[in-house]
Amino acid sequence: MRLWVLVLAVSCSFLASAADKAGAIKARVKPGRAGVWIDGKYAGPAVRFSVPEKYSVDAGDHEVVLRDPRYEDMSVKVSVQSGKTVTVRGKLKKLPVPNPPFGRLRFGGGVDESFISVTAGDVTPVYLNDKFYGYVDELNNAGGGLLIPPGTYRLKVDSPIYGNIDQDVTLTANKVTVIPLQARK
Repeated sequence: MRLWVLVLAVSCSFLASAADKAGAIKARVKPGRAGVWIDGKYAGPAVRFSVPEKYSVDAGDHEVVLRDPRYEDMSVKVSVQSGKTVTVRGKLKKLPVPNPPFGRLRFGGGVDESFISVTAGDVTPVYLNDKFYGYVDELNNAGGGLLIPPGTYRLKVDSPIYGNIDQDVTLTANKVTVIPLQARK
């Protein structure tokens, strides 16, 4: 019995000290679909369905970068205190709109598609030629996708739900290219 109490006390002490070191970061930015990187690591989207995401981090100083392919990156330094949430606020500066024509790239399948995209919350980043272009559930709906100038791009996705996609994709003007998704078994 004494051993059990000792184990419980040590466990509670460890959990309390770990909790003392944790804080959170959330972003309230426009556009809300911007991706959030914390200390160089992708954390997820700033906002999903109008609900701000909250990302757990150790207390201390962090660099937060917000990216959206249609805007300039925004970078801020924040200091997070234990048990507190720091909110990054801002508006990304829009880039010039490229000239048409465009091809459209989207994902299809995996789970039932819908116009509002509810693909089990897969916020895995999507990269074209090593540049962030969005996240999986944002691009997996029948009415959505990315409008991209025609050409061949290297598509990379490493999804815990759909697996690794690393392939060349050729987009044709005024056509939709659908990359099929298949859930891992």
